Amino acid sequence: MGKRVLLGMSGGLDSSFSALKLKNEGYEVFGTTLIMHEFTDTTGARECADSLSVPFSSIDLRKEFDEKVKTYFADEYAGGRTPNPCVVCNRNVKFAGLISEADRLGCDFIATGHYAGVRNANGRYFVVKGRDAAKDQSYMLWNLAQEQLARIIFPLEDMVKTDVRESARSANMPSADIAESEDVCFLPDEDAIDFVRRVKGDMPEGDFINADGKILGRHKGIAAYTIGQRRGLGIAAGRRVFVTDIDPVKNTVTVGDDADLYKSRITVGKLNFQKLLPTESGEYGLSVKVRYAAAPVAAKVTIDGETAKVCFSEPVRAAAPGQSAVFYDGDAIAFGGVIERGDAE
Repeated sequence: MGKRVLLGMSGGLDSSFSALKLKNEGYEVFGTTLIMHEFTDTTGARECADSLSVPFSSIDLRKEFDEKVKTYFADEYAGGRTPNPCVVCNRNVKFAGLISEADRLGCDFIATGHYAGVRNANGRYFVVKGRDAAKDQSYMLWNLAQEQLARIIFPLEDMVKTDVRESARSANMPSADIAESEDVCFLPDEDAIDFVRRVKGDMPEGDFINADGKILGRHKGIAAYTIGQRRGLGIAAGRRVFVTDIDPVKNTVTVGDDADLYKSRITVGKLNFQKLLPTESGEYGLSVKVRYAAAPVAAKVTIDGETAKVCFSEPVRAAAPGQSAVFYDGDAIAFGGVIERGDAE
């Protein structure tokens, strides 16, 4: 029998086909569903595992998810920042939970249906982009630790989504035609801001201002806004305006033109190093993504301890504090971090 691998299974297309692919490659596959909130459904995953004769379990991680993801999500919005819950969940709940269960079952590796890959060079493990550029999920994996990366297999690294779906259809897998979910997984029926208000309570109103400090109206609480937002502002500015800054200390939301959203420099903290060694402070030429769906932009990056100063080759739009900035050396993640602020020229 081949090496044992524990696969995280949601019942969707990608994880279900990963189970079949791993079995065909000779692995002894175990499946598990991570129960992270009240909306987790194990039915599809269990049915897939049974059809493939894969031993199946489920892990209750609701306490960990509440403490490490939901609380973070509400705190970030309440502090005027834009959270990235998938990044936080991946390191602190999802992959941590998979490794714990893998150890219990005696599995050598863990696996998920992410479109990405893992490499090892010069003693460092690092994530690389998946073959399918439209589905590449490497951006969400920048915060994984070395000990996690050392045990990860991504079976779909070299596949494109259309081929995965067609292969699943050919294998008569029930998940072949399941639609993808685009929602925050724990908020399928609730607006993010309603969730924040439910957790944090009502937030004080404050002033909308322009770049000169002129008061333009009243906002409903800073958690209701994100950098780049245009809709739902409720102010009559006589033109289209966007949220360009949120000040949690002064409780103000600044609005301006679309051009005001573009920044040539940002500061990034809470760094996690992958291909690049943590001790390698200095200046680097890398490409940077400031949102999951954003195109990478070339930049001069200066690392000084736990902070990175980024000077883009061209201005980037709506680099929001709280969001992830991921730095690539070619297709490999050199390191990543959390945007602290967009800096003046």
